[in-house]
Amino acid sequence: MNKALITELNQLLSDFHVYYQNTRGAHWNIKGPRFFELHVKFEELYTEALDHIDEIAERILTIGGRPDHTLEVYLEKSKIQSVKDESNDEALVKTMVSNLTTLVAQENKVKELAVEAGDNETEDMMIALVNSQEKTQWMFNSWLGK
Repeated sequence: MNKALITELNQLLSDFHVYYQNTRGAHWNIKGPRFFELHVKFEELYTEALDHIDEIAERILTIGGRPDHTLEVYLEKSKIQSVKDESNDEALVKTMVSNLTTLVAQENKVKELAVEAGDNETEDMMIALVNSQEKTQWMFNSWLGK
């Protein structure tokens, strides 16, 4: 059992839970002329995030750890801040870009620990997450005109 890898996977799990709630809130609360396009996109993101949460928790169990599983722990540990009462489309997209930046940084940290541990499966999981989320960041940044 690699305790450092499990610790960092649990960090990612906490980050993903707050990101998940942020995307749910964005989906529910978005307003304005770009409602339809972003409402659908945010639903896609939170659905995807829920799958990733399950995969990360199961990976922690597979490598001999125990996944954190309380909201209190997620809120205490997460590097992602919870978003409250936001409905502006541009602000929400900027929040998603920021949240994804945090996730990608943590995934890269986990990936490096997995490489050191010879854990190819966790490394592959992190590579797939980073590739997908960097693409989403690029799309949101393009939407923002960057």
